[in-house]
Amino acid sequence: MAQMTLEAVPESLDRVLEFIDANLERSQFPAKVQVQINIAIEELFVNIARYAYRPYVGEVTIRVETEAAPSQATIRFIDRGRPYNPLQKEDPDVTLSAEEREIGGLGIYMVKQSMDEIYYEYQDGKNILTLKKRAEN
Repeated sequence: MAQMTLEAVPESLDRVLEFIDANLERSQFPAKVQVQINIAIEELFVNIARYAYRPYVGEVTIRVETEAAPSQATIRFIDRGRPYNPLQKEDPDVTLSAEEREIGGLGIYMVKQSMDEIYYEYQDGKNILTLKKRAEN
């Protein structure tokens, strides 16, 4: 397992992506899967950075674990911001046009669609959001 803790600010996104990519590359994850994970990471990290501690700044810990058989990555975001489960938000009606849909919710919907598993828990004063993605070779 690899772990990093840094300020939960949008400007930290590049460092987060570099950290995750380095761990996925060491485990030889296909580029296509890395792109899917990066899109999910960007959505989730930026949401934490913008809303978890507002108007203050706090920290977020990111943990990356990779397994060889089956080839899978588990990524956890851990913060002490306001309790918030993004998975409780109702999925948008993607059959409606962009003009007809309510604003918001599309990003987390895309994360749910692209990851194999995603779950949230609030434990010991911490938000813990876990993503799992298998490497489809």
